Amino acid sequence: MTAMSDSSDFSSALVEGPWTHELVPANGSRFHVAVAGPERRAGVASPLVVLLHGFPQFWWAWRHQLTALADAGYRVAAMDLRGVGASDKPPSGYDVPTSTRDVAGVVRSLGHERAVVVGHGTGGAVAWSMASLQPAVTAAVGAVSAPHPARLHVSGARLLTRAARRQLAFYQLPTFPERRLVDGDLVARVLDLGTARPLPADDVELYRTVMRVPFAAHTVMESLRWTVRSTPRPDGRRYLAAVRQPVEVPALQLHGTADGILDPESADVDSAALVRDLRLERIDGAGHYLPEEAPDQVSELLLEWLPRVAATPR
Repeated sequence: MTAMSDSSDFSSALVEGPWTHELVPANGSRFHVAVAGPERRAGVASPLVVLLHGFPQFWWAWRHQLTALADAGYRVAAMDLRGVGASDKPPSGYDVPTSTRDVAGVVRSLGHERAVVVGHGTGGAVAWSMASLQPAVTAAVGAVSAPHPARLHVSGARLLTRAARRQLAFYQLPTFPERRLVDGDLVARVLDLGTARPLPADDVELYRTVMRVPFAAHTVMESLRWTVRSTPRPDGRRYLAAVRQPVEVPALQLHGTADGILDPESADVDSAALVRDLRLERIDGAGHYLPEEAPDQVSELLLEWLPRVAATPR
């Protein structure tokens, strides 16, 4: 395990704001969620929207949408995925199928039967997978800078830019990526690679601080390694077979035209083939980290789409 030269406490992920922090049990672990919005609307439970962050971020990446959706009357939970931020960091379970079980458990622990699940980047792969692996709790899927993971008509390698492919290859090495996340500049380099314009320095430093929570750098890398190493294994083949089934729930897919990690022109190939009710939107001039690079546009598109697809209150 990578040594932490100057580690952070998990409380660094508990950023204050117009939300509350909750620790909820799910799938044998404890997960942190930042929650906002009314619990009840017109006498019944408000529709639940779950927001999943990508790499190298944590729940706070969704802070703009968390408040915008809550102000519109939705119950919103921005979740720290397994191994990240203030959520538990067990020694195993950093595969996408386990992540979908985590999310399903969080939905139920929050008192809901179904939710709209919206994910960014690697969290978007989890959101897409919810439709196939956890259909009972998934009312609709939002995928932000996240192509469908089926790899039916376009490979994962073709979807990534050349610089992103080099980064993903580097992540497969033992210990070196963790050290660069904790003691080096890897967090800033990844964010700069994806964005059309650099994020504010204070925001980047917060992401780096939370990545230095003990064990977080290693667990995050394990989830990225699974996406590559599982491909030839039985668990990876089972996963791909499951997500290659038609998506029966509505989906919204958002991409920035200046994404430095993904090729936006081919990002919708598999989703167009599998999703019967798909809305695709491209945001001009924005990069990979859309919830922060184009917060108003992302919030507006979600609020246009949600009334039609939001989970029926339990």
